[in-house]
Amino acid sequence: MRAALSTLPKQGVDATRPRRRRRGAFNLALLLAALGACSPALDWREVRPPGTALVALMPCRPNASVRPVSLAGQSVRLSMHACKAQDLTWALATADVGDPARVAAALAALRESMLANLEADVVGVEPATVRGASPGAQPARVRVAGRKPDGSTANGQFVLFAHGTQVFEAVVLGAAVPDAAAGTFFDSLQVGR
Repeated sequence: MRAALSTLPKQGVDATRPRRRRRGAFNLALLLAALGACSPALDWREVRPPGTALVALMPCRPNASVRPVSLAGQSVRLSMHACKAQDLTWALATADVGDPARVAAALAALRESMLANLEADVVGVEPATVRGASPGAQPARVRVAGRKPDGSTANGQFVLFAHGTQVFEAVVLGAAVPDAAAGTFFDSLQVGR
């Protein structure tokens, strides 16, 4: 048997080495591609809007702005934290209406404003849990389908809730809103941690 093995041409053994090298390079390329695919597309970070007890996770670094708006017939300062990631707009809006009796009207006005701005129809509503939210205004996750001012499709999901005299709106907008990513955002909402 040894004699038979010793008669094998050496080039047959050497001929497999380039194939092994190519296979190794191919496997390395696959590994690098898989590692790139595993890198997070959304960079979640904790956000605490100033002047509130709200804590939320947002998938990008938000820009902050404050402007006066009319909300349910009352002028208030609306604070907005918003950013873009994965072709989606992520936003947190907050305002203090100053009187517990105005909270329900302010939440209704925020909802109507969202629907009007997107010329949207409500396509689904489900209960939402926001830890620490005031019990009087039950949070709900609202799904909408509409159009942006440029005519392009806009789908969105938003959650409205209150804490004391502060009203909050958490929003995700885009051509298509993935439930898992929106769920991470909405499930992170907590007041008074």
